[in-house]
Parts: sequence; structure tokens; C-alpha cells
Amino acid sequence: MTLVPIAPEITGHARDLLDFIDASPSPWHAVATIEKRLQDHGFQRLEEAQSWLLQAEGNYYVVRDQSSIVLFRIGSRPLAETGFRIVGAHTDSPGFRIKPRAPHRAETMLRLGVEIYGGPILATFTDRDLSLAGRVSLRSPSSPISKLVCFERALMRLPNLAIHMNRTVNEEGLKLNKQTELPLLLCNLEQALEPLDQFHALLATELACETEAIMSWELGVYDTQQGAFWGPAEEFLANSQLDNLASCHAALAALLVVENPPCTCLCAFFDHEEIGSQSAKGASGSFLPDMLERIAIALNVGAEAYKQALARSFLISADMAHAYQPNFPMGYEPEHKAVVNQGPVIKTNAGQRYSTLSVSEAEFIGWCEAAGVPYQRYAHRSDIPCGSTIGPITSARLGLRSVDVGNPMWAMHSIRESAGVLDHTYMTRALEQFFGG
Repeated sequence: MTLVPIAPEITGHARDLLDFIDASPSPWHAVATIEKRLQDHGFQRLEEAQSWLLQAEGNYYVVRDQSSIVLFRIGSRPLAETGFRIVGAHTDSPGFRIKPRAPHRAETMLRLGVEIYGGPILATFTDRDLSLAGRVSLRSPSSPISKLVCFERALMRLPNLAIHMNRTVNEEGLKLNKQTELPLLLCNLEQALEPLDQFHALLATELACETEAIMSWELGVYDTQQGAFWGPAEEFLANSQLDNLASCHAALAALLVVENPPCTCLCAFFDHEEIGSQSAKGASGSFLPDMLERIAIALNVGAEAYKQALARSFLISADMAHAYQPNFPMGYEPEHKAVVNQGPVIKTNAGQRYSTLSVSEAEFIGWCEAAGVPYQRYAHRSDIPCGSTIGPITSARLGLRSVDVGNPMWAMHSIRESAGVLDHTYMTRALEQFFGG
């Protein structure tokens, strides 16, 4: 076998993606990771509750509730003439969330009750080295403060039932009752402590605070196994949360590279996409409309000129796409097979589950061609319900031209997903062309 080596800069970009995901085990950590990179590149944080003074060709970002973020560069040309160029993605991924009174006694064990967040493949969470990450609210003399927490070690497990007690598992598949069979095994119960007290003590130790300070939490379950390359030429990568932190990383990298763009360029990364986007910080909320209007106001753009800017704007909804898996040909539309490492996928759906129209598809093809990037087209099987993205929500809310695209990946919504090393650079280059054109 003759292996074609992948260029070091392409492998390095993929390695940075894996490091980005490993540093971001929850939506709150993802935004903190993005914020650190923005500050390293001289971006200024703005607060929604304060007045804004924007400088020509300045670089800024705004965070809403710690897990959604909008970052932008002011363009060199007037806003009404160019409009906004926006890439939208999401910071959350499907999985488990810990209930408010999750710790409970189960014989001699302390278990943590979980709720399902989004649509994860439940069986993939079994027999993994799981841990907790998220945010905790703590008492303070004035008002509660929120602190990020991440246990950087295997903390919990969801052991499979041995095949000796589940003889049909290989024929019928693993089926887990969401209430009774998903609680995570944490530790042996200390008889002197109530389960909630024991869990509070664990959190307090990690946060270096008193147990009495703990008021509430939003904690997710994550896989402690780090990202890795695989394949004979290490042409593939595997990690959790590729859907959709890979799109966030590509858009962030593109915006950081494109300096002094002619158009005002934004990345809008939302929480809560996996549960429908219906929240104050989701794509269906006011966050992006508020940011666009605030930018226009700060640049002294009048109401009519702002509407002109929206009419000239374009949104790329970047969310991962389904790659063809030859073991399961029945899952795919035969004439629309997206192949890993063959470029970004343009997603279309007649029912507007994706926002792509022929004119927006053509524009994205033009950016790919200008960047020297291959592209593919995807349509879902007609007899299987199609998923959706933030694209239709955002384009409808703002009246923007929009296209839905994403890199092909395997095992979407598994705790361990896979994608192509080449594709990540392809997508980043296409987004660079979009921002810089």
C-alpha cells in the first residue's frame, strides 16, 4: 500500500481542532475556549448592558449566558453597501445532563440520575470513561456567581449488562430504559452521608469552596478519551462533539485569518440547537438580531440603511453532514452520497429543513471554487425524516439569504464521532473565501 502523506499544515489544523474539542467538554467550556483565543488575537469583549463604541475595522465579541457567543470584525466598506457575512453554528452536543437531585442510593452504590439532552445514541455511552463538566452557581455576599467545573478524570460509568443476562443483545440491539437503566454509577455509598451531601462534597472539593456555597448546577456528561487520528495515513479523526464544535472551530479559524475584510463579518455560535433553539440564547431567540442591530446603531447606520444591509447579507449555516457508511447503504439516498475527505457538503431539502436555495447554493459553490476546494451535494432519503439546523430559523427570523453546509462525518450523535482530516481544512478555506471576498 502506497500512502499519500497529508501536508503538515493540514494535519496541524486538524490537531488544533482535536485540542479545541478536548478543552471544551461542555458548551460553557467551548465559549471559554473561544474567548481565550479571541483575546489572544486582540478582540475586545463587549457587554450587552453597556453602551458600545465601535472603532473602524475593530474586532469584538459578545457572550450571552456563558454558552452562546457572537464574534465580529467591522468591515472596511460601509455596512449598507456590503451587508453582514455570517457563519452560524452551535456549541452544544447531544448527551446526558445531571438532574438537580441526581445523587441517590441504589443498594450499596451512589448513582447519578440523568436526563437526555437532544438525541444521543444512548448505547454509545456504555462502558466509556465518563466524567462531569459544566457550571455551578455559588453563594456570594452580593449575588450568586457562576463557576466552570470539569473533572479531568474518569469519574463515572454506565456498565453494560453482561451477555449472560442479555442473550439477545447482538440480535435485537442494546435497549436502555431512560429512567431506570441510564443512571450512572459514581461510587460506593458512604453510610454516614446522605447521597446529595456526598455529591456536594465532591463538587466542593473540585471547586475549592464550602459545600454550603453550592446552590445549583448545569452539568453534562462527557467522555474523557481525547481526540485521535486514525487510518493508514491518519487521514481520519475521532472525538466527541464534532457535531458541531468542528464547524465552530473552522469558522473561528477563518475569521481570525481574514484581517480587515471589506464586509462586516460575524460568527454566531449558539447553545440549545440540539433541543430546538427555543431559548434566550438559542438561534430562535433575540441574540443574533440584537447583535446585528447593536452593530448598526454603534456605526451610526440608520433604520433604512440597516434594512438595506440585511438585504445584502448572507448566512452560512455550518453544521456537520451525514457521510456515506457502506455498511449501512439502506440509510442513504443513492444519488447523494457524501464521502469523507472529498469536501464540504451542501445540504438541500424541499421542505426547508435546510435553508439552501438554488441561488445560495450557487454562491457557496463560487466561494469553494475560488478557494480551490471540492464540494458535494446531499439530500436525505425521502422515506426517512430529515433533521434540521439553525439555518431555516435564522434566515426566516432575519430575512437573510442562507445556505446549509457541513463536513461529512460518521456516527453523528454518538459519544465518539469520526470525520476527515482533509475536510476540516477544506471547510476553513471556503469560509475564509466567504469572509474575505
